[in-house]
Amino acid sequence: MSESQTQSQTDTTSADDAALGEYRSTLPGVLGGIDNTIARIEAVLLAVGVLLMAANTIANVVGRFVFQNSLFFSEELNRILIIMITFAGISYAARHGRHIRMSAIYDAMPPRLRKLMMIVITLVTAVFMFGLCWYAFNYIMTQAGRGRVLPSLQIPVWITLVWVPVGFFMTGMQYLLTAIKNILEKDIFLSTAVLEGYDEDEMEV
Repeated sequence: MSESQTQSQTDTTSADDAALGEYRSTLPGVLGGIDNTIARIEAVLLAVGVLLMAANTIANVVGRFVFQNSLFFSEELNRILIIMITFAGISYAARHGRHIRMSAIYDAMPPRLRKLMMIVITLVTAVFMFGLCWYAFNYIMTQAGRGRVLPSLQIPVWITLVWVPVGFFMTGMQYLLTAIKNILEKDIFLSTAVLEGYDEDEMEV
């Protein structure tokens, strides 16, 4: 892989510039399309969630201290947005290889074995994420059957939880795509966009 195609994550200026651009998957064909679509969904959910939370919090503070009347739904809305940001964030973190790794044994392995282990790790993680997605979906169905609503917003509780299976599904897809990326490429990838490494040698493509 040429130097122009890689980017050190410790180069904060370059990383910030790259973050401003639209994500482009390096996976071929349909896989690349899926990867790009998930990236766009992550970006929209995170951007909308953070902006709405900021606007809601500011409006609530202004209402409380200027008009002596806070927004009655502010706490519930922020709770919904926190759920959305959290579960969109786990997919985003997986895309950028930012989840915590405990890799003392892994790091001692030769490159070929590390590559095999990375494929196994990402596939197993994907299975767990899809499993959690399934359980979360069933939990939402249970909540929907109970008919509970939020006290202030008066919307069904299950609607506030739809981001949980969505986030698990996107994360599972991200790990599955990472496994495929490692199968297709000779290098070892922590995610579809990040080469293996720590701080000084970790590279984002």
